[in-house]
Amino acid sequence: MQKVNIGIIGTGWCGGIRAEACAASPYVSELHIAEIKEARLKEVAEKTNPATATTDYRVLLKNDNINAIIVSATPETVHYPMAKETLLAGKHLLLEKPISLTLAEADELIALARSKSLLFTIGYSQRFNPKFAYVKRSIADGTIGQPVSALVSRHITRNLGNKIGGRIKLSPAAMEATHDIDFVLWCFEPRKPVRVYAQLVNKIMHPTHGVPDCVWIIVTLDDGSVFTIGAGWVLPPAYPNFSSTWIEMVGSEGAIMVDDSHRDVSLNTLKRGIEFPLSTMPGEKVDHVYAGPMEAETIHFLDCVAHGKQPLVTAEHARMVMQVYQAADQSAEENRPIDIAWPARSGARAGEADFVGVRAAAPAQTKK
Repeated sequence: MQKVNIGIIGTGWCGGIRAEACAASPYVSELHIAEIKEARLKEVAEKTNPATATTDYRVLLKNDNINAIIVSATPETVHYPMAKETLLAGKHLLLEKPISLTLAEADELIALARSKSLLFTIGYSQRFNPKFAYVKRSIADGTIGQPVSALVSRHITRNLGNKIGGRIKLSPAAMEATHDIDFVLWCFEPRKPVRVYAQLVNKIMHPTHGVPDCVWIIVTLDDGSVFTIGAGWVLPPAYPNFSSTWIEMVGSEGAIMVDDSHRDVSLNTLKRGIEFPLSTMPGEKVDHVYAGPMEAETIHFLDCVAHGKQPLVTAEHARMVMQVYQAADQSAEENRPIDIAWPARSGARAGEADFVGVRAAAPAQTKK
């Protein structure tokens, strides 16, 4: 096992969580952080005691002692250039989703990581939610048989929707449903998506931010199984929760339902009313323990770097997820199903086949 010298670019909400996880990990020999907001840089530095702290992320890339980087910077437009610079610098990479803004950029990053034999993974932290992992195991060990259909409904508060929609014009499909597309495709491996149909709503967020309120996506897989994902970010500001998710996974021999609505802990005060704490998707630190999946995901990445193991989320799989949510956006815009074409290649794992393209499916005939 080798010690990990880790650099974190962007120490906002998610980057701060990852910085604290790295600072406490026995895998880490040195922690280095970069953040353009000096006040936040100082705050995280005081919590994590890094070897270096800088407002220029390129200082980390030029440091030959650093062998791995976590890119948690926003807006999402910086992901591709920062990821490319990181890989060119010869450092293993954990990149927050999305992998990039275009499939061509994703392909370039994947090829670059392969050419340099670097670990490259995307931050789909919900795989590290114990409830989600239990669903995956129930399929993998045959408990519910072969997957037949799935439904995931995810809603986050309008405050978070305003924050995300205010920094980049990406849809709920790309920014929220992406977690659940990743999760369901992971559960349904090695099946591949072949058709996507989506509808979206523009009532609340579009006038102010130019983004939809929510999207509902139906995905057909190459064996005929189907899953539906709904994602939105317009829960009322007074809703006492950050994130609320419901999962239904139906198999040939059973079904599993998951309530991840975070209503199991309720706090009621005279000053703030009813709150559901511990309800954020990344999770949060509670004194000596951590509640949520992002810390576990960060430690998993450190373990992979230390032992030279393949991370759970492959960049190729993240690319396939991107194909699905881009097809969903196209479907909603054109009001028709979109086909995803895959090359005929036996033995290929989901997400590892070369991309052929998407095309509009023939419109369904309606009765007159």
